[in-house]
Amino acid sequence: QVQLVESGGGSVQAGGSLRLSCAASGYYHTLGWFRQAPAKEREGVAAISRDLGNTYFADSMNGRFTVSQDKVKNTVYLQMDNLKPEDTAMYYCAARARWSGPWYAQDTYNYWGQGTQVTVSS
Repeated sequence: QVQLVESGGGSVQAGGSLRLSCAASGYYHTLGWFRQAPAKEREGVAAISRDLGNTYFADSMNGRFTVSQDKVKNTVYLQMDNLKPEDTAMYYCAARARWSGPWYAQDTYNYWGQGTQVTVSS
C-alpha cells in the first residue's frame, strides 16, 4: 500500500506559476499527475518513472509543465508555468508499482492522492 499526499495547490493569476508536490510513502514505478476540471473527464498531465527518470507529458501542456523527483524524499514535483484559466482543476497524483500500460492509462494506477485544487484567474 502506497499513500500519496499532494500539496502546493492554490489560486494564481494567468501567467503565474505553481509547484505541486506529491509525497509517496513507498516505492512507485511510475507516478503520474492527472487533473479534472468541473464537468470534464479526468485527464493525464504528466508522469515520471522512478528508476530511469523518464518523463512524459500530455501534448496540450505545450512545454509549460515539468515533472521531477527527489528520490531521497520520495517526492515528485509538478512545476507549472505560464498558467492559463483552462488549467483550473483538481490535480491528483497517482502511483503504480510496475509498468502496466501507457502513462496516461488511469486504470493502471493503483494508488491515488486526495487531490489539490489549482485555480487560475484571468
